[in-house]
Amino acid sequence: MLNLDRLIVEFDKGLRTLFSQAHSARPHPDAKVSDADMNDAEKKHAAALMRVNHSGEICAQALYQGQALTARDPAVQQNLQQAAQEETEHLAWTASRVHELGGHLSVLNPFWYTGSLAIGAVAGLLGDKWNLGFLAETERQVGQHLQSHLDSLPPQDEKSRAIVAQMYADETRHADMAATLGGAELPQPVQLAMKLNSKVMTGASYWV
Repeated sequence: MLNLDRLIVEFDKGLRTLFSQAHSARPHPDAKVSDADMNDAEKKHAAALMRVNHSGEICAQALYQGQALTARDPAVQQNLQQAAQEETEHLAWTASRVHELGGHLSVLNPFWYTGSLAIGAVAGLLGDKWNLGFLAETERQVGQHLQSHLDSLPPQDEKSRAIVAQMYADETRHADMAATLGGAELPQPVQLAMKLNSKVMTGASYWV
């Protein structure tokens, strides 16, 4: 059962996700990696890709918070909250790298956050097996998306690559966690709708 105190806490989390600087308990994956020489076009492309990744983490934060709000099993809630903490670290890593590359964060992040929070809450209301199944499929698709960025980033941009590689490892682990906890495989039409929604977000965030 939702209560006012919990809703206030989640609202505060949303404000901090969107408007406060995220912090990482773990060292940034690129902390010991030297920056490479890149021309303006390469820097602009790398910054745009990392901006997309940052917006993806905004969505992930909102999804996890929405799902945790409506999840029924306390163990599921705990695992969702732990995964959300790691996604917060991803926010810190990607935001830092975008700024290092001279880029800006997406102005559409409040829109992505609001929509993803609603989707996550609905997924939780459907029951924990579907909630976890939605999480597992989301993380699988995010993993594919991150792999495509490893292929697209400038070859010499090892700093961005270090960040994306660690994010990929974390997202894969989150998908495995959700499946292990009993996540159901989503119907193909739902998987397709998720992919189409992701394309809209990534395409828009690349530019704005």
